[in-house]
Amino acid sequence: MAGANGRRFFVGGNWKMNYSKAIADVVNNALNNTKDVDVEIVCAPPALFIKDVVASKPAHVQVAAQNCYLAKDGAFTGEISPEMVKEAGCAWVILGHSERRTLFHEDDDFLKKKIDYVLNKTDINVIACIGETLQEREAGKTNEVVERQVKAYQEKIANDQYSRVVIAYEPVWAIGTGKVATPQQAQDVHEHLRQFIGKNATADVAKSIRIIYGGSVNGANCKELAQKPDIDGFLVGGASLKPEFEQICKARQN
Repeated sequence: MAGANGRRFFVGGNWKMNYSKAIADVVNNALNNTKDVDVEIVCAPPALFIKDVVASKPAHVQVAAQNCYLAKDGAFTGEISPEMVKEAGCAWVILGHSERRTLFHEDDDFLKKKIDYVLNKTDINVIACIGETLQEREAGKTNEVVERQVKAYQEKIANDQYSRVVIAYEPVWAIGTGKVATPQQAQDVHEHLRQFIGKNATADVAKSIRIIYGGSVNGANCKELAQKPDIDGFLVGGASLKPEFEQICKARQN
């Protein structure tokens, strides 16, 4: 739901490497109950099942790919292009998730090239992920790390392209661990990010860009997180495969 700041609430469901017909049915049943809610909902199934989800999803739900490469076609075994993502029915792609950064060694320079290709060669929208590790947080480097990561993206985003980008702040130590940044910890980082983004873009961009939170978000904690002024939604992992995904999408409702 758009708040006083005019930013529309955004909830993404990152299914990661999980899919079955039963899971899709559970998610679709949950999301059928959100069609009258003012929230932008995007589900990201594994690439093999994008077309199945596009065909079965409720009409108001959009679909994302979990990753893509930075070329239209060619000798890139195992990769998918943004153009393929679009043809399969996606409006969004997730870039830079911490699992891509840590497990598959995607660094800021590589992700910068990816967002540049997606924004300038296609009309696909981007969920651009950032976040610090537990060691970085304990060393007091949270702001330094997220500034570096978001600045890499910003180097390739023109001011008129920010409407196609959602920033997802996901502290790595809170992803899939059951640990959640407190609402105030998350708000503090989001507020800092909004100010930092404005310095590298414009005040209007800082005010309008959506910054969402990810990291063990569930039906029990989503409402309190959603009340914070700079938290514009969520990128949800495990809970996006369960009936409680409905509650998360409705987190801004009174």
